[in-house]
Amino acid sequence: MQPVLIGIGVYLLVQFAIGMAVSRRIANESDYLVAGRRLGVGLAAFSIFATWFGAETIVGAAGSIYADGLSGGSADPFGYGLCLVVLGLVIAAPLWRRKYTTFGDLFRERYSIGVERLAVLLMVPTSVLWAAAQIRAFGQVVSASSDVDVSIAITAAAGFVIIYTMAGGLLADVVTDFVQSIAVIVGLVILLVTIGGAHGGLPAIGAMIDPARVGLFSSEVSWLETLEAWAVPVCGSLLAVEMLSRILGCRTAATARNATLIGAVLYLTIGSIPVFIGLAGPTLAPGLDEPEQLVAVLAQQHLSTFLYVLFAGALISAILSTVDSCLLAAASLVSHNLIVPLKPGLSERDKVWCARVGVVGFGIVAYVIALYAGGIYELVATASAFGSAGIFVVGMFGLFSRVGGPRSAYAALITGMGVWAVGEYVFVWTTPYVTALAAALLAYLAAADRRSSPHGAA
Repeated sequence: MQPVLIGIGVYLLVQFAIGMAVSRRIANESDYLVAGRRLGVGLAAFSIFATWFGAETIVGAAGSIYADGLSGGSADPFGYGLCLVVLGLVIAAPLWRRKYTTFGDLFRERYSIGVERLAVLLMVPTSVLWAAAQIRAFGQVVSASSDVDVSIAITAAAGFVIIYTMAGGLLADVVTDFVQSIAVIVGLVILLVTIGGAHGGLPAIGAMIDPARVGLFSSEVSWLETLEAWAVPVCGSLLAVEMLSRILGCRTAATARNATLIGAVLYLTIGSIPVFIGLAGPTLAPGLDEPEQLVAVLAQQHLSTFLYVLFAGALISAILSTVDSCLLAAASLVSHNLIVPLKPGLSERDKVWCARVGVVGFGIVAYVIALYAGGIYELVATASAFGSAGIFVVGMFGLFSRVGGPRSAYAALITGMGVWAVGEYVFVWTTPYVTALAAALLAYLAAADRRSSPHGAA
């Protein structure tokens, strides 16, 4: 597997070089955090696709569907795909018109500085957990491609990702996302065609799939549990900072809306490939102890060394395009919304470096989580649910309503986080997120004085 590692190394160096070259155009905080609001439809759409199309879509979803059938993919790609569609139709244009630098700005403008700080503290762990999932997947890919121990591979992966992300910024991120998107699409198509050729064609593989595995909704779970499975990816990720930064970086409101919808179509179309592989997995690779290694195992079995290098590059592309966005999102929230306001005399150069230092710090935290986490899919589910019930309620009221003020926001954020944590870790409810959403909504309305917010709303 030495040629594979060399090929992966060359691929990483090329990506790093592209990011470094583009990063020279960074002159201020706006350039670093929102690409100077210069993104067109093409770059933004591919970046949205690449950011959403991470390790959990290829590795995690295929493994979950391998183990549980199509219902195991209710979150990814279907739930997250629906989330992108709603984001494009409902959120993108109104949010862009606010001209924020980060999503945290909404909570300050609409509510108060205190609400802004609390919201940031709740949003940052989501990005860090998501980054941890990608770093773990990065290590899994390297380990599966060689005899390198998983822990060592995760360590090496984290080191590269931290340096790669710190050097760039959103503009470099978006440009490399375009390259990475092409690599992901080509890599998955090559794998699908090659597997089909080795088993008599894709229709023949489809005929091997057990019909009992193709139900999107499992009859073994209640409707509330089904609602939970869909609410986490849709409501929990609708206001994900990683995606909203792309929207804020677009040239116009129409660009933001169209790019998001195109990204959603790409996501659902290409995401159907891991779904098909996962459904056929028990026939193609029976008896796997680690379902998350399904895609890597099939690639090793069916691809030549050269094609495997291309495919490994595609996997790494999916991972890099997500993890750098997560680390940048966490760092931008802390630097722009917490640190910079406390030091108003900072120069633009200092603001950029503040964000870069944040990338390093959060990258180290994500590495530690990735090293000891139980699995990629669980990390992603936790990332989507952590604190997001209150963020969803407060964010939606903040964007589209004058109802409620700071008191409502505090009530919803604290209640949403508290109810979810208690339900998830103390009582182990089957529907902690849906319960947290309902509780956050009731808390917001109960604390609202029904008068117009002094900060206004769209």
